[in-house]
Amino acid sequence: MASTAAVPFWRAAGMTYITYSNICANLVRNCLKEPFKAESIHREKVHFNLSKWADGKPQKPVLRSDTPEV
Repeated sequence: MASTAAVPFWRAAGMTYITYSNICANLVRNCLKEPFKAESIHREKVHFNLSKWADGKPQKPVLRSDTPEV
């Protein structure tokens, strides 16, 4: 049975909330004036370690980043 409840517009557009939130954050960052714009763009970068497990033990971690390599 289909629900007739109101659906958030980001869900109706086929997006997840994270995608919608990232788009909004990028728009806000691009509207800022310098030096605030450069600071906010620098803060958005995310780095994390990824470890694969084998035989119940973690392997050597690999540093990953969400920014594309240039």
